[in-house]
Amino acid sequence: MTTPPVWRKSTHSTEGTSSQCVEVAQFPSHIGVRDSKAPESGHLRLSADSFAALLARVKRDEFRA
Repeated sequence: MTTPPVWRKSTHSTEGTSSQCVEVAQFPSHIGVRDSKAPESGHLRLSADSFAALLARVKRDEFRA
């Protein structure tokens, strides 16, 4: 029997009026990232290293336009 992943949303997702929320879950072979408003749409599969690199870039605010 396989335990389903536990999807977690950032506590920052409830702040303000932002509608851009994601959830993450640990899988045996990858980290899953999905849109919290459309979980049925599937998820991105990232290696642990790729996920760590993504978080580092987000923390450095490299994605702001």
